[in-house]
Amino acid sequence: MSRKLVRPRQGRMLAGVCAGLAQRFGTSAGMIRLLFLLSLLLPGTQVIVYLVLWILMPNEDRYDTRY
Repeated sequence: MSRKLVRPRQGRMLAGVCAGLAQRFGTSAGMIRLLFLLSLLLPGTQVIVYLVLWILMPNEDRYDTRY
């Protein structure tokens, strides 16, 4: 299992950001999704952060894991 910050091909719901964060930090994707949904109740830039991560996080198949 990779500990890099990538969007995996398996387990995606929208863009794979929550699944990638869950893989990176060793937790379940459901927990990250729940935390993200709960954070939407608070004022802030959560959606913008999600969109930025979607753009910046590479797809798992494009990421070369040899390095």
